[in-house]
Amino acid sequence: MKPSSASTSADFRRKEKSVSGYRIGIAGPGKVAHLHAKAIGEIGNAVLAGVCSRSLSRATSFASLYGARPYDDVGGMVRTEKLDLVIICTPHPNHLEPALQALEAGAHLLVEKPLASTLQDCDAMIGAAAKAGLKLGVVSQRRWYPPTLRVKKAIDEGKIGKPVLGTVQMLGWRDEAYYRSDPWRGSWNMEGGGVMVNQAPHQLDLLSWLMGPVEELFGTWDNLNHPYIEVEDTALAIVRFRSGALGNIILSNCQKPGIHGKIHVHGENGATVGVQTEGGSMFIAGMTPISEPPVNDLWTVPGEEKMLDGFIREDRELFERIDPMVHFIRLQTEEYLDALETGRDPLVTGKEGRKTVELFTAVYRSARDRVPVKFPLEPETGRSDFDGRLSAGGTNFQNSLTTP
Repeated sequence: MKPSSASTSADFRRKEKSVSGYRIGIAGPGKVAHLHAKAIGEIGNAVLAGVCSRSLSRATSFASLYGARPYDDVGGMVRTEKLDLVIICTPHPNHLEPALQALEAGAHLLVEKPLASTLQDCDAMIGAAAKAGLKLGVVSQRRWYPPTLRVKKAIDEGKIGKPVLGTVQMLGWRDEAYYRSDPWRGSWNMEGGGVMVNQAPHQLDLLSWLMGPVEELFGTWDNLNHPYIEVEDTALAIVRFRSGALGNIILSNCQKPGIHGKIHVHGENGATVGVQTEGGSMFIAGMTPISEPPVNDLWTVPGEEKMLDGFIREDRELFERIDPMVHFIRLQTEEYLDALETGRDPLVTGKEGRKTVELFTAVYRSARDRVPVKFPLEPETGRSDFDGRLSAGGTNFQNSLTTP
């Protein structure tokens, strides 16, 4: 279904919701797109109107599940359906093209994490959205987890004093079946990276959100026990924040059984607040959904130490009543739609999402050059090593999933 040649981006610069509510389209009908479709279905003032894929048959199969119309052209979908918003759910390296098409046709954007695989693509989307006068957001639904919000509130209210150390640990497991389950997994050109780019963006986003701007990072990466993929399965970094605080990042897909992902923030008064961002059982089982809810696993705020058990109980009770894989995407989508309604910026803008890409790009570059990397990072020009990914950091493994 192609757009009429008479339609132009000037015909449709949608800044107010449609009479019937916000009309939303999805580009990239993969696994995560189902979560977004279900979340949209729970929002009273929104409807999933269109689904786009390069394969019209794939778009048709997906759209039929949710009462939407299928398309094989993003611009045509936006114009025909008069969409307010397009959610980009394509593989990470392929976000840019449909994003630019949606913006050109006049729709706001919400892009799945990470915003892109490269800073070049991030800046292209951010610039295009600004030029079009449209909003760009990045999916970071873990900011809406109740234990995450408690940690953020405690930091902002000074309950731990000045943050002096932030740590991220995500030690999980991905087996060969996981990488063979989708053809884009495990390759530089189709996935854009490994554990940092696919599994860890939420953790990196939360670290940046809780600790503030990064000043410098020294990192390394490697592929330790997945010889059939190209990308990294392990990455480590030491971070210095602009505030003077330090940080530590440990990420891996090599631990079986996997253990809980954790983010801890330690304050100058000795207090620590932490969140277990996901349950270990998802890693043990390989590809099964998260079954352990996120909870505060550390809480030593003076005078509040005994509140931890209550926090955990409250969060476990909540997760028994909801589908967490859908619920928090719905909360972020509702916040984004409220931003459209009021004209303010959404909580997680394109510039916020770029910070995550900066972090993993810095690890690749630091491993390549074997020196600390200063922030902010700008796109590199005149190089062909994919921001250090194709240099020894690390070893450039041949991907046996796609080559004989």
